[in-house]
Amino acid sequence: MKRLVLLAALTASGLSQAAELYNNGPVVDGNGKSVLAPDADTLGFGNNTNAGLAVADDFSVAAGVKWNVSSLDFYGYQTGATGFTFQNATWSIVSGDVNSGSVVASGVTAVSNGGRVGYRVTETTLNNKQRGIYDAHADVADFTLDAGHYWLRWSLSGSGVSGPWQPPTSDGREGNAAQAGNGDPFTQLVDTGSGLSVELPFAVQGTVSAVPEADTYAMLLAGLGLVGALARRRQAGQA
Repeated sequence: MKRLVLLAALTASGLSQAAELYNNGPVVDGNGKSVLAPDADTLGFGNNTNAGLAVADDFSVAAGVKWNVSSLDFYGYQTGATGFTFQNATWSIVSGDVNSGSVVASGVTAVSNGGRVGYRVTETTLNNKQRGIYDAHADVADFTLDAGHYWLRWSLSGSGVSGPWQPPTSDGREGNAAQAGNGDPFTQLVDTGSGLSVELPFAVQGTVSAVPEADTYAMLLAGLGLVGALARRRQAGQA
């Protein structure tokens, strides 16, 4: 009985489970290619920390849960690089507006090689391997996000000569990704050739836990109280 009540109490409290909390990909298609969309002419958008460039895209945490974030994945390339060249990610997460919202977490984090995920190419150069897209994995100091709307802002530094460059998602969908340079406000990214907006791939990892409703809290407290009462009876030799 005591074990069942304890299990019910723990379940009501919302035990965390490891998960990929969010993925704004895809980075490449089934052939490992990120192909320049028809009429588009921008292979990559600048997000070079040393040049004062940064990009941003948004995501939401659903009502009734909270995210306990432990790592972030960024995707980019440096033209001509033959291996992983990224060094640090400068990032921040903002609640609300991308420019005027409240910063809830930020850092300058050394990135590790999460692997080459594919190549950025054009329709006429599908086998070109000058632009290898890598996963720049950042293990960050753990932080928590409550339900709400957020922006992830980031830039990368690397040892390569060109870039870093940020490819859009490989599905070519429109979105509200933004870019800022040299202290200017973030403004929506638009491909100069197609005139279309873009989305940027990134991923968030950690654990997700439920936020109990008021009646669930009451059940939890009642369950914990019953566990305590049973423990006291056993100690008194009554159970």
